[in-house]
Amino acid sequence: MTWTTRPVSDVAPDGTAFDLTGPDKAPVMALVHGLGLCRHLWTDHLPAFSERFRVLNYDLYGHGDSAPSPGAASLETYAGQLVRLMDHLGIPQAAIVGFSIGGMINRRFAMDYPDRVSALAILNSPHDRGNEAQALVETRARKVREQGANATLDDALKRWFTPAYLASGDGVHMVRRWRGMVDPESYAETAWVLANGVRELIRPPEAIRVPALVMTCENDSGSTVKMSHDIASEIDGSETVIVPGLQHLGLMEQPQAFTSPVLEFLERTLQ
Repeated sequence: MTWTTRPVSDVAPDGTAFDLTGPDKAPVMALVHGLGLCRHLWTDHLPAFSERFRVLNYDLYGHGDSAPSPGAASLETYAGQLVRLMDHLGIPQAAIVGFSIGGMINRRFAMDYPDRVSALAILNSPHDRGNEAQALVETRARKVREQGANATLDDALKRWFTPAYLASGDGVHMVRRWRGMVDPESYAETAWVLANGVRELIRPPEAIRVPALVMTCENDSGSTVKMSHDIASEIDGSETVIVPGLQHLGLMEQPQAFTSPVLEFLERTLQ
């Protein structure tokens, strides 16, 4: 059978902007970007992903081209956004690839809608930070609330990119532009979800029971190697991949270092 490739770009009834690419009859992969970013985070990954999968790529509430959340932001809110988008598009089940807070959202989704997820890829996502690091993240979230979405960006860029990549300017201008697209109130609320929502994911009362790939970068200070191993330890049969050398936004700096393991995992898991 020959598959057709019919791209779709639209806005769902709740204001969620999305793109749907790849073969119509292929398994669905949903992509969830991080805080202050947008669906264009995945641009360098899409050609490879959409060869094998029907790829649903969308903007979180208040990010990119999506409208702000209709209610208070929470992991449950964002999991609900994705399930409503899947319902709107008639998608019964998807493999969900989430970066940073996106890896928190896809875990919440798997807890709330276990029958709607076929697999998880949890990329550079936080877990139990310990008291000192948790307090630091909460302080940054309060600073955003008081001073605006760009108040923490310069320091964040140093945590997210290697010095050489940061100096080159490649990708950095895009990140600044994406941050400028975020609705300020949505950013402040979502920053607090990133800071505090992780607590509901640690040793969850209802275990996640879907195949999972957990990845981070060797020098990611906010989503550490230990956190990735801890996440994997709470999901039976999960796999862990550590990308050497890179920091939090390694998937922008070296896209193939993420594209290949995610595709290999999903193709093997979903066959």
